[in-house]
Amino acid sequence: MSKPLTKEVIQQQLQTITLPGSQGDIVSAGMVSDIFIKDGSVMFSLSVAAEKADDMEPVRKQAEDLVKSLDGVEKVMVALTAERAPGSSTGAAKPAPSAAAQRPARPQQGGGPAKLEVKGVKDIVAVYSAKGGVGKSTTAVNLALAMQANGLKVGILDADIYGPSIPRLLGITEKPETYPGTRILKPLKAHGLVAMSIGLLVEEDTPMVWRGPMVVSALTQMLRDVAWDMEGELDVLVVDMPPGTGDIQLTMAQQVPLSGAVIISTPQDLALIDARKGIAMFRKVSIPILGLVENMSYFLCPDCGSKHDIFGHGGAHATASDIDVPFLGEIPLHMEIRERSDDGQPIVAIEPEGEFGTIYRAIATTVAQSLEGAVKAAPKIVIE
Repeated sequence: MSKPLTKEVIQQQLQTITLPGSQGDIVSAGMVSDIFIKDGSVMFSLSVAAEKADDMEPVRKQAEDLVKSLDGVEKVMVALTAERAPGSSTGAAKPAPSAAAQRPARPQQGGGPAKLEVKGVKDIVAVYSAKGGVGKSTTAVNLALAMQANGLKVGILDADIYGPSIPRLLGITEKPETYPGTRILKPLKAHGLVAMSIGLLVEEDTPMVWRGPMVVSALTQMLRDVAWDMEGELDVLVVDMPPGTGDIQLTMAQQVPLSGAVIISTPQDLALIDARKGIAMFRKVSIPILGLVENMSYFLCPDCGSKHDIFGHGGAHATASDIDVPFLGEIPLHMEIRERSDDGQPIVAIEPEGEFGTIYRAIATTVAQSLEGAVKAAPKIVIE
């Protein structure tokens, strides 16, 4: 009888892999991250020095093949996370490429760093907030659906590794599959959108105790190793970015070929202070700011229809004017938006012509127009 598939069983197998030029194994060397197992899928990373990333690719492939051969394993994702030692050259660490499905990076003008090539996608739009809890994911989903309702072919990537919300918001419970003989994932589909999320590969209550390089590497693979053009080229891929202005966000902004960013904030002064920081971050790497959305702009009473400015009102509009970015619109705080989101039935999917659907579609129209006229400047390398 074969042993049950556990982290310990996988670690025992990985201990048989010897490091090149050494008598030690990759587990004893502390290279193996926490191992995630779910429904026959196994995920972990190997941490290596940035300058040795290319040389360690055969080891990554050996580890992947070894784990794939274990009973009960159907899919394996092994990422190389390249980290720079303290005092080495500055700049964000660059995740090492996987062996399979490698695609050439898109050349950039102006001497900036090469970016990933995401096949089958015309434009990539980041939906972002520097502060959590402002309704970023709900806005991202409804914005994607609004673009679709306006006639575009749209996909959505849940890049919020530590708090993936897209599966719940879209009502997706299936697990993604790979094309036979490849590592290319088939995105799932919900309400007409093609979608992918790390939340589809792990348990909903599983904490993602991952360091920055592993997060970036996982997101890189979800961008590069997903068949976004499964049903034809996408006009727009909406990326629900993780909140904050740290290394993960900056590295993604530098390495992902973003056409622009939509910033989400509430009217509160504290949220707007953080929104300014996020806008400054994108400007540092020459990502166009497509506009600022004031979410939870006012409470619309479902009984009497009156408006109440619970979090203040108009702050995002004033901030947008002050820092010279487009103001995209106001989205109210309303029970129906929240209830439908919790049920996996986003408001725009159910009532695209309704009161709230009309608001999202107007924002989507402005974003699409901005994409058509956006000048994609070469990114700058930021040294901090």
